[in-house]
Amino acid sequence: MKTFERILIKVAVIQFVFLVIAQLFFHEFNAFPELKQITQYEGVTDNNHSEVLETIRISE
Repeated sequence: MKTFERILIKVAVIQFVFLVIAQLFFHEFNAFPELKQITQYEGVTDNNHSEVLETIRISE
């Protein structure tokens, strides 16, 4: 059972390393500029917190 757990931990670490590398590749090197446009269209990068707070205060 211990060998299986060691293999599982190694696979999880390798997956994490590949995830970090992929994130760096996509975001830092601007691999797909379309992704940046899509996130801007969706409004994910905007700070809309103040609008949400104002809406909550008005509705109370």
